[in-house]
Amino acid sequence: MKLSELKRWCEGHKGAQFDYQKDWDAERYLLEGKMFAMFGHDKSGTPILTLKCDPQRAESLREEYEGIKPGYYMNKTHWNSLALNGNLPPKLFKECITHSYELVLKGLPKKVQNEVVSENQKI
Repeated sequence: MKLSELKRWCEGHKGAQFDYQKDWDAERYLLEGKMFAMFGHDKSGTPILTLKCDPQRAESLREEYEGIKPGYYMNKTHWNSLALNGNLPPKLFKECITHSYELVLKGLPKKVQNEVVSENQKI
């Protein structure tokens, strides 16, 4: 899947905001200041997409796909890094991005969750 398509998918989520983390040389997508996706590289220079993930699902995905590793420089329990130059199914990237976004959304206060949902219903 093309990098531009993945970034558009991230941008398409309600309330998603983009920023560039200079210290990490990483492009991030946030919801209310909380990161749900980060495009960067691991120590060997492999391009990766790092996403929040339910711990049980994270472990299951790592076992099933060689291109999914514990989150690079992140909490290894709650984050996965997906190799962008591997053989992962395109549909999996979108599913994992949406899962990450939903976890971040659910972690926000109810009032903020409702505001995010309401904002986009006006569009």
